Amino acid sequence: MRSSRRRPARASAILASLLGAAALVLTACGGDSPGADAEDDGRTSVVAAFYPLAYATEQVGGDAVSVTSLTPPGAEPHDIELSAAQVADIASADIVLYIRGFQPAVDEAVDQQAGDRAIDVSDGLALLAAEDGDGHADGDGDGDGDGHETGASTDPHVWLDPSNMTVIGDAIAGRVIEVQPATEPTVSADAAAFSAEMQGLDSEFRAGLQGCRTNQLVVSHEAFAYLAAAYGFTQVGISGLSPEAEPSPARMREVADLVREQGITTIYYETLVDPKVAQTLADETGASTAVLDPLEGLAEGSTGDYASVMRENLATLRAGQGCP
Repeated sequence: MRSSRRRPARASAILASLLGAAALVLTACGGDSPGADAEDDGRTSVVAAFYPLAYATEQVGGDAVSVTSLTPPGAEPHDIELSAAQVADIASADIVLYIRGFQPAVDEAVDQQAGDRAIDVSDGLALLAAEDGDGHADGDGDGDGDGHETGASTDPHVWLDPSNMTVIGDAIAGRVIEVQPATEPTVSADAAAFSAEMQGLDSEFRAGLQGCRTNQLVVSHEAFAYLAAAYGFTQVGISGLSPEAEPSPARMREVADLVREQGITTIYYETLVDPKVAQTLADETGASTAVLDPLEGLAEGSTGDYASVMRENLATLRAGQGCP
């Protein structure tokens, strides 16, 4: 598993129970599933594990797709538990999009229900090794057969590099066209427009993050490795990939020393997660805190989207990193 999170031992039994309930849902309420809706209205039904994948699908698929997200706005996606209806959605969808290792409950349901209709959108991307929570790459691997020949656990937060979103969008478009060949002209055009938007966003980041005073990116949760690697920063995580993990006292001292020695002025915490770790370190070192959104999901009631939130992140980074 690429994420450091572990599900309770009872999780498989819970999933087995949900699968049984899902079978009843499919039998009794087939018309309520996205697959049934798509059959009625001619659209390809897509189940996306969480927000960035739903966003990319809506952009490249347009009117050709019906999109259901398994993670509602305001929910922290790492530990999402699926309802029987959601498992039924996975079973009936034309396409299921996920990132293996990011949401264990989704991984299990995909393995049981989705078959070759599922796409791990991180396949084909250059994946970064996960860190162990103390700022060191985890090179041991756990041999769980996640399908990526990396020899190490890998970081799933690929969507925070807009260039990766272009690749993800193209993969989604290709599968939609495979399911519905008649949609090829419009889906290809939408995919090209999405690619152009992501390339433009990448260019904005590259131009806006030149010549910054510091390249040390101190974050509460190691969700920003792809963004850091793309734009010349070094991610320094207080906690590891798990946003709820408590850092060790030794790690807190190590990061505090770095903040003081490097004159770092901003420590970033994220939406949907308690900021107490970042605030504690800021109070200890005299630094300020700022929100950097990992875009794992939109906040409840948000009117933004992937592109607008990423531009907000750019403005936050320019101020926090001292960029001219």
